[in-house]
Amino acid sequence: MSALSNSTHRERDGAQLHRLRPVRDSPVGTRPDVEIVVPVYNEQATLEVSIFRLHRFLKESFPFSWRIVIADNASSDDTLEIARKLADQLDGVTVIAVPERGRGRALRAAWGASDAGVLCYMDVDLSTDLRALLPLVAPLISGHSDIAIGTRLHRNARVTRTAKRELISRAYNGVLKVALGARFSDAQCGFKAIRAEIAMKLVPRVRDEEWFFDTELLVLAQRERLRIHEVPVDWVEDPDSRVAIVSTATADLRGVGRLLCGSRIARFAAIGVASTAAYAVLYLLLLGPLPPGAANIVALALTAIANTAANRRITFGRAGRAGVLRDQAQGAFVFLATVAITSGALLVLDAVDRRPARAVEVAVLVLASTLATVVRYIGLRFWVFAPHKSPTTGQPLS
Repeated sequence: MSALSNSTHRERDGAQLHRLRPVRDSPVGTRPDVEIVVPVYNEQATLEVSIFRLHRFLKESFPFSWRIVIADNASSDDTLEIARKLADQLDGVTVIAVPERGRGRALRAAWGASDAGVLCYMDVDLSTDLRALLPLVAPLISGHSDIAIGTRLHRNARVTRTAKRELISRAYNGVLKVALGARFSDAQCGFKAIRAEIAMKLVPRVRDEEWFFDTELLVLAQRERLRIHEVPVDWVEDPDSRVAIVSTATADLRGVGRLLCGSRIARFAAIGVASTAAYAVLYLLLLGPLPPGAANIVALALTAIANTAANRRITFGRAGRAGVLRDQAQGAFVFLATVAITSGALLVLDAVDRRPARAVEVAVLVLASTLATVVRYIGLRFWVFAPHKSPTTGQPLS
């Protein structure tokens, strides 16, 4: 293998890049199959041992061409100097120096400067058994999946950690499932990979620069209906972990709230609130020229048309005029079904008790309205605005 005696420097994405050695298994000018980024911050005690271990594993057991990138995250100790010495000693090891802290910043800088086909990262403590690396990247190299994650919460995973960390991890991933509808099992395991072309599309849309970077990337991938492959891992907790649990959890919850506000359900709810307000205004304006019954029907019809149009464009991203009449007709049917739910609930209440207490009447209306809202969302999501599929491939077209 050839070696470069002089290091190169370049600016990219706000990071000072320090590439010191060529790719071990790839000739100069060609890209490796896999690039493995190891973000580090003040890791002088463990960096050398971990990189030697990772390098030996890749050299002896990994069948694809590879590169290791040590991404120093503004360390204040000797981490960067140790990383540079490792890059001088070991073929296929390079270094970038990111001037600000934050795992998201380190990954953004490293991945943005990479020419590899598959981009990985792993924590420097190598808590995850390295034998999981090949199952992680193989589906991405083959094109079967878009993102791959190690999971400690799969029934086949073997995990050694304190009850406190186990509880926090399960609680956090539970919050993601409830709040964001996450279908991936472990957002924060420091063992992930992504196809380069997918990273180039998603990473610019990720706003977080720190620990929530992983979660936001996965949520965006799920919303784009990308394939997320999960690998159960053997994982041993690092007793020297310096993650600030409270501050990290607080920042992550803020991130969850931000993503929730930008979710499809949040947009649907906002349009629903606006439609209700518009209905009230229209009803009052029409109440003079029209009798109450007619004013109610006209106001409901107009707001239903506007609601379907707004959800079509804003909530479900359906642009253009093609299919507008069909969408409106199906939307009207869904709307009538929701009206039937609320009207039916009142009819049932009247049959049971002709003079119900006001609290009972309000409770019935609230429950019926909630059910009607859920039915409307499901109808719009899975019928009116369900993705069209190609008749040949069966894949979504929109």
